Amino acid sequence: MANTLVDSEQIHASRWHQLAQRVLAGQALSREECLEVLESPDDELLDLLAAVFRVRQQYFGRRVQLYFLMNAKSGLCPEDCSYCSQSKVSESEIPRYNILNREKLMDGAREAKERDAKTYCIVISARGPNEREMDAVTSIVPEIKQKYDLKICASMGLLTDEQANRLKACGVDRINHNLNTSDQHYQQICSTHTYQDRLDTLQAVRQAGMEICSGGIIGMGEQPSDVVAMAQQLNTLGAESIPVNFLNPVEGTPLAGLRQLNPRYCLKVLAMFRLVNPDREIRIAGGREIHLGSLQPLALYAANSIFVGDYLTTKGQAPEADYRMIEELGFEITRANEVASV
Repeated sequence: MANTLVDSEQIHASRWHQLAQRVLAGQALSREECLEVLESPDDELLDLLAAVFRVRQQYFGRRVQLYFLMNAKSGLCPEDCSYCSQSKVSESEIPRYNILNREKLMDGAREAKERDAKTYCIVISARGPNEREMDAVTSIVPEIKQKYDLKICASMGLLTDEQANRLKACGVDRINHNLNTSDQHYQQICSTHTYQDRLDTLQAVRQAGMEICSGGIIGMGEQPSDVVAMAQQLNTLGAESIPVNFLNPVEGTPLAGLRQLNPRYCLKVLAMFRLVNPDREIRIAGGREIHLGSLQPLALYAANSIFVGDYLTTKGQAPEADYRMIEELGFEITRANEVASV
């Protein structure tokens, strides 16, 4: 009986390494194979991560890239996204303010540099930016880049072609605009704009010549098939950076009572995203501290970047804990003047 069990485990381990080898050879996983990863038994998790790490190591070595997030405008959003504490349907007790002044945006850039972040993320809560917000961002970005040599990622809601071109012209490197979930599930979490609206913004970003940062939120009542559809759509879009958030069910939001995640499933999600998007930056984003808990270090065997510090309206892990986690893994931080891949 013991030998039979060992043989069975070896077969499954070989299966994950076979998938990883196919990915490294340039073959895409099928929808069924992606579902197989998400629905794999917990006792195969370490074998799965070992196989996925081969892919992560091929493209990113043992490096970890840090991002720093600045909530440049908080609350006051007219959209009804059910996961968001800043939406019009949220009753969450959060700070609400219009776009920050120059000094505060520069302070955020300085802090990003001090924390060894390579990219400074400027985020506003809005359906899309108004002229004042566009002016604030386009005027500050050149100064930030000159003084701190940081990459700039802006997240400003839905963008027109003209707005995307202006952001590119001022020096913005990348736009974040998350798909959040699958096309099929999207209407369950938002009614004030559509999935196609988000795709249109990403098309404007690409046409303007900027990189795409787009990911999603896991744990919003979706099915595994929705997670797979999102990962494959991001591959089709060619997103350079993919933040994977895990729902933080903030009190006062429509999804406040929804808790369907465990750390093992979260790791399988990250593994699947890596296999579907092998050479793309996978970032463990919001909710990692809550849902991964003590298994956070294992997530970096699939992902290769994290936010350091707080999120938009929720607290993150202390930066010192992140630095220690990276060091104890034997990994190293990608500095601002270094390339992320190997």
